[in-house]
Amino acid sequence: MRGATDRGELADQDLALDLETNDEEEDRHQPVIDPVRRHQQDPTSSVAARERTERREKSIGGRGDLGHVRNDASSAGHWPRGPAAEPCTSGTATLRAIWQIPLTTMIRQLVILGATGDLTRRSLLPAVASLLADRRLPADFRVTAVGRRDWDDRAYLHWLLPPSPGTDLLEPARRALEGVVAYRSADLTDPRQLRAILAPAMDPMVLYLALPPAVFAPAIESLTVAGLPTGSRVVIEKPFGSDLASARQLNELLHGLLPEDSVYRIDHFLHKQTVQNILGLRFANRVFESIWSTAHIEEIEIVWDEALGLEGRASYYDRAGALLDMIQNHLLQLLALIAMEGPKSLDPGDLRDRKVEVLRAIRRFDPSEVATRTTRARYTAGVVAGRAMPSYVDEPGVDPSRHTETYAEATFSIDNPRWAGTSFRLRTGKALARPRREILVHFHDVQQVVFREVASASANLLHLTLDPDTITFRLNINGAGDPFTLETVNLDVQLAAQEIPAYGRLLLGILDGDATFSIRDDEAEEAWRVIEPIAVGWREGISPLGEYEAGSAGPRPGTQLVVDQASR
Repeated sequence: MRGATDRGELADQDLALDLETNDEEEDRHQPVIDPVRRHQQDPTSSVAARERTERREKSIGGRGDLGHVRNDASSAGHWPRGPAAEPCTSGTATLRAIWQIPLTTMIRQLVILGATGDLTRRSLLPAVASLLADRRLPADFRVTAVGRRDWDDRAYLHWLLPPSPGTDLLEPARRALEGVVAYRSADLTDPRQLRAILAPAMDPMVLYLALPPAVFAPAIESLTVAGLPTGSRVVIEKPFGSDLASARQLNELLHGLLPEDSVYRIDHFLHKQTVQNILGLRFANRVFESIWSTAHIEEIEIVWDEALGLEGRASYYDRAGALLDMIQNHLLQLLALIAMEGPKSLDPGDLRDRKVEVLRAIRRFDPSEVATRTTRARYTAGVVAGRAMPSYVDEPGVDPSRHTETYAEATFSIDNPRWAGTSFRLRTGKALARPRREILVHFHDVQQVVFREVASASANLLHLTLDPDTITFRLNINGAGDPFTLETVNLDVQLAAQEIPAYGRLLLGILDGDATFSIRDDEAEEAWRVIEPIAVGWREGISPLGEYEAGSAGPRPGTQLVVDQASR
């Protein structure tokens, strides 16, 4: 961790506020304009939605013709476009709560630091445009976009939403943001420049640090000197630090800026519909909660496989790798929700207490376990979905001497009465044969099969997929036409598309002060306690760096090529 006075690393990265930041690949590489998907809706639901919208319009006033802007909420990276469709009212209690947020309680000023980066362009401001279009924000809501480029408001909007030939499908989004977004140029390491931008605001604001990780510390130091209005909040994306020590130092800097309850360490995975449905599935169904333990569950897999490669993210990814990019934050957060004890309530304090408890119970690896319970590899040249993909080391911006992994897998144990004996396997990789975004709960085999003609019954499986959002439960039943045989059937449900995109839900919660899915300071540090021995062991070569062909299913134990780290 370096302060604002140490310019070495900042110079090395050219203080790259305008480079792509660390938003996830599924958001980055979707087309900015996506085909409009209309959802079948219950007529009564549409009436209810219309009534809510009418009440909201009366309470906050009109916004010109923004009602003609449609929010395609299927991805956080999509700009809204017309015409408008009635919002779907089905969904979780969290979605219903978002509808009910009193607009008078919201903070009305959002300041984005690093506003010329990819996170802002593909996720944050599309979410703002969608919320404006759906009239979920106060009429006087404003955004100040701060970046290094010497632009005015018009030039910034032109970069954000470039005109397209023929019919301009982004015009509704452009109208939504005009008059709401103001651009300011500043060096974020200079407190005087930041003070000049922030000082005129008297009311609380939300400061969103959409920055490369190397700039977090100097930006926070500058904000501390510049000062913020009372009641302000700060938002910081992952990765939170580069190890346990740097995470603690970053927490100290944040606590010098604002109290802990005003700091939002966010993980947009936690705002995905299926992820939040883990809570309802576990704690609102006795059939699951009563068997949610090592007595009935053999293994839980949390998988996030991608078919895409770097796609221009080398400046960030080659310094992080799959372990720190995905497992240290996103996948450990999913593990915490899956494995935690039942909270007394869904209040932020109760929920986060339980998540921290389970993170503390994860067994920290010793060197021998790093060697036997982890796998790392990087892809070689191959073909993915008919497209030739170069080897990782040949990707622009990659330094082969870093030995960065594009595939990471670790099998954890949780040392508490509920989970002792159950394996938790976390896996992520790039340039694989097909994308897999899922949680699989493998139950133990049936202890005794009374069906003599059946060698064995398939173990029950609970399968949650995150894109599309589905829940499937695999059961065994009597075979069709022969009651003495068995066949496997799936009970499944596909969830309605999110009414609000993940980043829209995230922003609404922060503006309203809802920290339910924000990550607390001790939670961020506990995640590093779990991951740090793996990262150290990999740097020391305890677990060899393997290779797998792009377009394959990933490295196979005992068959992958082993990289000679002394020669590459």
